[in-house]
This record gives sequence, C-alpha cells and structure tokens, in this order.
Amino acid sequence: MSGVSNEKIMAICSSALQPAGIIILVTGAGGVFKQVLIDSGVGEALGNYLAGSGLPVVVLAFILAAAVRVIQGSATVAMLTACGLIIPMLDPLGLSGAQLAAVTIAIGGGSIVLSHVNDSGFWLANRFFGLTEIQTLKTWTVMETIIGTTGAVVAMIISIFL
Repeated sequence: MSGVSNEKIMAICSSALQPAGIIILVTGAGGVFKQVLIDSGVGEALGNYLAGSGLPVVVLAFILAAAVRVIQGSATVAMLTACGLIIPMLDPLGLSGAQLAAVTIAIGGGSIVLSHVNDSGFWLANRFFGLTEIQTLKTWTVMETIIGTTGAVVAMIISIFL
C-alpha cells in the first residue's frame, strides 16, 4: 500500500483480527475440553447412565448432545460426541432410514441449545453485533435454544409415527 505507514497497516490488521481472536481461542479450548471428556471416560459414563434410563433413543440423542453442548460449548463436538455414544445403541434396534434421520435431527437440535460463553458462535454474535454478554444471552442463546428444541420436538414426532 503506497503512502500508508507500516504502523497504520499493523493497526488495520490488528483491528480486523481482534474479533476473531476470542473465537479461535474458545474453539481451540473446546477441542481440548472434548478430548478431556473422551480420555477421562466422562462421555462414555454419561452415555451409559442415560442408556439405562429407559428413554427413547431420540430423546437420549437430544439429551446427550445438549449435555455435551452445555458442558463443552461446541456444537460440532457435541454432535460428534453424541453420535459416538448413540451409534452403539442403534445397532440392536434395527432402525429404518427415517428413524435414523429422526435421531440425527435430535442430535443436531441438542447440539445447538443453550449457547453460552463456551461457544465460539456466542462470541461471534457478541463481537460482530456489538452486544454485551447479557444481550447475547438474551438473544443468541434464546434463539439457538428455540431452534434446537423445535428440531428435537420434530424428531420426536417423526419417531412416534414411524
């Protein structure tokens, strides 16, 4: 850039990267925490506990994904962890394609509920919309919970009629 000082270029780059920094930090920390859940056996223990509850598999899928989401923060990690815990429960049930789709929808719904400060999406909305943490909880978190819960209800309805 001709005519622009190095200091000005650094200031522009720094201001552009600042909002992404917290998002990258939270996402990386979420990946670390996911590995702690796996290595410590907490995820498997939670799955075994819920499997013994007698709840329908669609409800279990939603609860597992939501629990991991709240504990860890990442929707992606919540989905992957819930899938890993639910898949062994599915084999003996012999579910149809539509029933498997309902389980998938339930996992997706559970993975996005209750977004909070452990979630990089929370900080993305917070930083780019210029919201306070309280405003983000009142808007983003509520929106994500409505979407996720609606998905879970639809999955449960689908599973009842199949």
